[in-house]
Amino acid sequence: MRIISLFPAATEMVCALGAASSLVGISHDSDYPTELLDSGIPRVTRTTLDERAAPAEIDRMVRVADTLGESLHVLDAQAIADLEPDVIITQGICDVCAIREGDVRIIAESLREPPIVLALSANSLEEMFNDIHRVASIIELSPISEVLVDGLEARLSKVHHRLVAATVPRPRVAVLEWTDPIYNAGHWVPQMVRRAGGIEVLAKAGERSRKVTMDELAAANADTIIFAPCGYGVVRAAAEGEMQAKKKEWAWLAHRRTWAVDSGGLFSRPGPRLVDGVETLAEIFHPTVFPRPSRTRAIELHIA
Repeated sequence: MRIISLFPAATEMVCALGAASSLVGISHDSDYPTELLDSGIPRVTRTTLDERAAPAEIDRMVRVADTLGESLHVLDAQAIADLEPDVIITQGICDVCAIREGDVRIIAESLREPPIVLALSANSLEEMFNDIHRVASIIELSPISEVLVDGLEARLSKVHHRLVAATVPRPRVAVLEWTDPIYNAGHWVPQMVRRAGGIEVLAKAGERSRKVTMDELAAANADTIIFAPCGYGVVRAAAEGEMQAKKKEWAWLAHRRTWAVDSGGLFSRPGPRLVDGVETLAEIFHPTVFPRPSRTRAIELHIA
């Protein structure tokens, strides 16, 4: 079977199911498992976004694209046709920040032998697990998905049981998906916070991320602040958090527990590594119950 994945979370699912060898094309931002970086698999998408730009400039470009009804990601239709896929996996969550489902279907229908198009749109951990099963069903690996999902759910249960046994208080938590302007982290992230033993003070599970004011953020009185800019790795997230903390309007942040996380790997993508994200949050929230998180996942910021 020949599979094209246009969505990093889908790429991770296919690989977790043991079908990496069936991938004939992937998105420009598929970077996990790391062996994909040197695999030579064709990249069939590109972005028009300058991902090195400052947060405010990236936000401006996203808003302009949204207003114009345009996407910041572009498909290579000819490359897709040349690869002759049997299955194309895409997403239906965001039409601006990722490949648009409608564009994918138009290209697929134009091919000599139209492939199956599967769009993923998980908004919770449970829906992410269901997406794993959907991918597995399409590529005829359903028995493997049962084992994979059972293992992921067992890891979440282990976190839960350790928290129950320890009877530790739940910290008040604010996860920030963007810094300039400030956005909370919606969709599945509030659920991740709850499963890790925290109380998300800015967002509700299943709701989209939204812009929040500095006054609203400060008034939420979070014990723990998590800098998780969408798509950033942990080092870049830490640098962004430290830079923001130096500004006068962030003075209230002093002496609170403040962390930066690998958002791009563990929070932004609705794939199997969301479970790693829950485990990382539990390690941040409850240091007397869990070991300190790896610096490849989270870095503590010491804000004076």
